[in-house]
Amino acid sequence: MIEKAFENRRFLHSRAARPIRILAEYLEPLSRFEHYQVANTIVLMGSSRLHPPDVAQTRLRQAEQAFQADPTDPTLRHRYEVARAQLELAHYYEEAVEVARRITEWNLQRPPDRRFLICTGAGPGIMEAANRGAALAGGPSVGLGIELDNMTEVTNPYVSPELLFLFHYFFMRKFWFVYLAKAVIMFPGGFGTLDELFEVLTLKQTGKLKKQLPVILYGRAFWDRLIDWDLLTAYGLIDPVDRGLFVYCDSPDEVTQVLFPWLESIEPNTWD
Repeated sequence: MIEKAFENRRFLHSRAARPIRILAEYLEPLSRFEHYQVANTIVLMGSSRLHPPDVAQTRLRQAEQAFQADPTDPTLRHRYEVARAQLELAHYYEEAVEVARRITEWNLQRPPDRRFLICTGAGPGIMEAANRGAALAGGPSVGLGIELDNMTEVTNPYVSPELLFLFHYFFMRKFWFVYLAKAVIMFPGGFGTLDELFEVLTLKQTGKLKKQLPVILYGRAFWDRLIDWDLLTAYGLIDPVDRGLFVYCDSPDEVTQVLFPWLESIEPNTWD
């Protein structure tokens, strides 16, 4: 029997069919977002490697025991030092839960067509915390997962199943992060978080992002130590006005004080 072209999996996974796969990662989420009437999101981004305090404490205890058993092993020393540092950052997990919970509770008091769903990268760490906070409030949340060859678990259990997506292409995933977003909250993170942060800041700086999109950097002490904005400004690599492309927040209270008035002032998108 002759196989139909659109049922030929070997072809669909070939180099020649790459444009079809890219288009599918646009059209399939589009159809699902429209079906579930999700047109506005609040994106929370941050490290997949941060843990809740109890988990971070357990990991530190295990790392300390291993290091004490062989204090000459540099790998064990490094693991212990990282575990100790990550315990210092564990409060960000709890705060991401609280931020997402508050946003979701606020949303559930609003008409369905004026709600802004929590959206994350669907992974562990800060992403898990945000989806968890939405679930604790009894509301849905979006997860835009990514297929990674070096990771077995790519999604957390708190994303609403009907709004869980798995992408192959990073750029299509980032498109959906930004396209529906009405605000972005950046918690501490590594390469992935920085990639997403500077993608959004570049779009804002260059005017390629036509809508107003607030960017909140959560945890000023972390971000100021990580990125030397003064250096970039002093060398003329960014303009002083570019530092207005984002704001800092250091608590869930500050986030809601910045975010809720903004969301009240805008007209949400609809699929109608």
